[in-house]
Amino acid sequence: MNHLRGATSYHAGLAAEDIVARTYVEQGATQLAQRWRGASGEIDLIFRLTEQIVFVEVKQSKTFARAATALSPRQVERILNAGSEFLATQPKGQLTPCRFDLAVVDGTGTVQIMQGALSG
Repeated sequence: MNHLRGATSYHAGLAAEDIVARTYVEQGATQLAQRWRGASGEIDLIFRLTEQIVFVEVKQSKTFARAATALSPRQVERILNAGSEFLATQPKGQLTPCRFDLAVVDGTGTVQIMQGALSG
């Protein structure tokens, strides 16, 4: 039973990432990576929006409130560190303008983006 629930959650998470990716692309962003992995951890989605790099953590749950509270301080630290690793691959390095967003997807597939929610 747990295996099935885990597989369902995994696929729901992938679907949520796809919905969020489409939302950013519709807003003019260029997708650079999905599930980018560095030594510090994984970033769900990475976009370029004009000169800015946007790192996005996607959370999916039945409600926005539940999804938004599913992120621990430890996860935020890992995402910020992985973002720093990714910036090191860019021509301007750590000087690259960037932000860290939280995108939550509720049970109906509606997206709510909190720009800069994970930035220090």
